Amino acid sequence: MNPSSSSASLEGQPPEDELTEDWLFLPAEFNGTQQLEESRVDEEAEDRGKLRSKLVSAWNSVKYGWSLKQKSKFSKSSPVIMLGTSYELKDQGEREHFRRSFTSLLWLTYRRGFPPLSGGSLTTDSGWGCVLRTGQMLLAQGLLLHLMPPGWTWCASQHASKDDMDLQVSSTERGLYLKGETKKKIRRHSLDSNLDRPMEASHRRVVTWFADLPTAPFGIHTLVELGKSSGKRAGDWYGPSIAAHILRKAVAASADVPNLVVYVAQDCTIYIEDVKRLCEQPPPQSWRSVIILVPVRLGGQDLNPSYITCVKRLLTLQSCIGIIGGKPKHSLFFVGFQDDHLLHLDPHYCRPTVDTTKQNFPLESFHCNYPRKMLFSRMDPSCTIGFYAKGQKDFEAMCSAVNEALSTSAETYPMFIFVEGASQEEEEARRTSSNDITYIQRNGEHRNVVPSSSMDEFVLL
Repeated sequence: MNPSSSSASLEGQPPEDELTEDWLFLPAEFNGTQQLEESRVDEEAEDRGKLRSKLVSAWNSVKYGWSLKQKSKFSKSSPVIMLGTSYELKDQGEREHFRRSFTSLLWLTYRRGFPPLSGGSLTTDSGWGCVLRTGQMLLAQGLLLHLMPPGWTWCASQHASKDDMDLQVSSTERGLYLKGETKKKIRRHSLDSNLDRPMEASHRRVVTWFADLPTAPFGIHTLVELGKSSGKRAGDWYGPSIAAHILRKAVAASADVPNLVVYVAQDCTIYIEDVKRLCEQPPPQSWRSVIILVPVRLGGQDLNPSYITCVKRLLTLQSCIGIIGGKPKHSLFFVGFQDDHLLHLDPHYCRPTVDTTKQNFPLESFHCNYPRKMLFSRMDPSCTIGFYAKGQKDFEAMCSAVNEALSTSAETYPMFIFVEGASQEEEEARRTSSNDITYIQRNGEHRNVVPSSSMDEFVLL
């Protein structure tokens, strides 16, 4: 987000005492040694760049920090829908389940103090990297579904005792709940501490993949590097559609998740044959899991209200892994809704980079305890919707469920569509790859001949 643009209040999370940290920035001191004039000018320019990025970081934290202590209001009379699961907050057990599930989502925000990004001296993404961060959160949710067992929740989230949601709960009700659950909780946590160790290792491994290091496969350094092919560089604004293609490239280039692919819809169309070709593998290998990203625009300058019902229905699907969206120039990761409000995670808070190379590095800053809501009417019409299918049957079931949800937007122009065949680009690419080289045997020798055909008239992307 551009620090100079106007914005509505942030519905983020972090502790108040962290706000002061952004003001503890001082320019690098001049070492006083005699150096060549050219060298001194370069150093001063680098120092100015570092100071500027630190001031931008401080500005964003102060700009949004005033609302950090505010809490969203949640109603007991309406269910909260989050990534395919419905929670009745009037029921204490479901309310606790919602709290644990929400806290288990990976929360990836602005960071400062990481190694300089390629092509410049930026050591923070504060003020411009919010879409990349929401894209990271969507990919992280897909990876957690891919690697963790169904219903997994972060074990540390079960120890939270503070009421982070603004709901009216009587002291009698709270006392009875705590009195009856204390012993059971202690025993369950003791058991879970043993059972969750393998899952916790996987959880930490996923977090390291999003570390702010050049070696992290899905970290900010990698995403910025991959964005160069789209004409983007560090400090530029990234839209939801460009973010989708960057995520696709990042997963394709990573050796950490070999059995997962990402498909990005073309012109609001999912070509089923293209997805099948991407996921199919020769026997005895199994069908690859797939994350499907659909960039859409749901209106002109503002959200078309006729799409709200369809967005809600998509968020009720088990296959949905969230939406890269937000307000204008203010990206948010949408994960659910209650009535006329979207539930989201907000990346607009800048914190120090965590050294994930250390053993047992702290995980608290990668998880959010404070659910936040925003009116549907404030949603920017440009967004990218994500889905995950583990196997072929899951993909087929997803297609059926999504098609049914999309039927609610049939009266208007549909949000996106499924087509049985392959895209024209895919067909042309296959035809070209099969005809690229012709071998002609002459006098016992092989010569490579590039065919001259009508295919030369096409520019293949």
